[in-house]
Amino acid sequence: MSKPYKVTWNYGSPREYLRLHEKFEMPPLIISCAITGGWQGKEANPNMPETPEEQAKATLGAYEAGASVVHIHARNPKKGYAEPIGDKDIYLDINKRVRELCPDIIINNTTGGGPNMSLEERLRAAYAKPEMCSLNMGTLTMRGMNKARKPPLTGRDQDEHIETVFKNTYSDTEKFAQTMLELNIKPEMETFNDGNWYLIQNLIDKQLLKPPYWVSLVLGMQSATQPTPWHLLNQTTFAPPDTMVNIIGIGVHQVPLTTLSMILGMHVRVGMEDNVYYARGAKVESNAQLVARAARIAKELNRPIATPTEAREMFGISKTPSKY
Repeated sequence: MSKPYKVTWNYGSPREYLRLHEKFEMPPLIISCAITGGWQGKEANPNMPETPEEQAKATLGAYEAGASVVHIHARNPKKGYAEPIGDKDIYLDINKRVRELCPDIIINNTTGGGPNMSLEERLRAAYAKPEMCSLNMGTLTMRGMNKARKPPLTGRDQDEHIETVFKNTYSDTEKFAQTMLELNIKPEMETFNDGNWYLIQNLIDKQLLKPPYWVSLVLGMQSATQPTPWHLLNQTTFAPPDTMVNIIGIGVHQVPLTTLSMILGMHVRVGMEDNVYYARGAKVESNAQLVARAARIAKELNRPIATPTEAREMFGISKTPSKY
């Protein structure tokens, strides 16, 4: 289809920003939804989807609300779904269920996994035929607590304190990118600090990436970039040509940062992996609730919402959805 907008542009150029706004050429907003995560679960919010059935149902709600990409974490049934797992068959089951309900949504499996998972475990998700996978571009130091799982749930029977290093070296990212290139998977490169752009440039230099590059700036995690407008704007100045920027705001920072990113012509990720509250003291009822709010704000800002078909064209991936 003919596009009256630019898929990528220089986010640091005031002149280009003004021209795109004045000519209504901002690209349609791609909304991704991270429906569940690899750290917290129902102990943090009982509405968190964990089982394959729950994840597929949650994806349908997000899809109907305007999400064109779903980000998936598999969870371990032998641990009462309290922990993440790197299991190709479980990912295949979730992906198949999602595709049955959402015929054209873009499926994005995590290769971040969860605390203390090995690289090999994390990479198994890429073999479940997703169209996209997260590719973490830097190392983080994290400390937190997983709360005990209360009956009738199973899993952890006492609070669990975790202090870990989420390791992603040059060699790690090269291995993941090479695997995704061979499997025809679009990498979603998640960055945590300014220096992560060096790792992205390394993959470009080694021809392990195909443009346009899909980069998610994660703001608000421990030992990651501070979640302020100034830090967000500074991060975009490092983006190489042909980069599409996606913003992930953690917790209370999700709404202000995703709103700012809409104004700046970037894209957004929302969902219960990143935020279990809808407002102060009010827990999120569903992932669809977060997607619907993002879509509503975007429409007020005159940003059309990208359909899955439009998002596929913008990403440069197959127009034919994956089959299972």
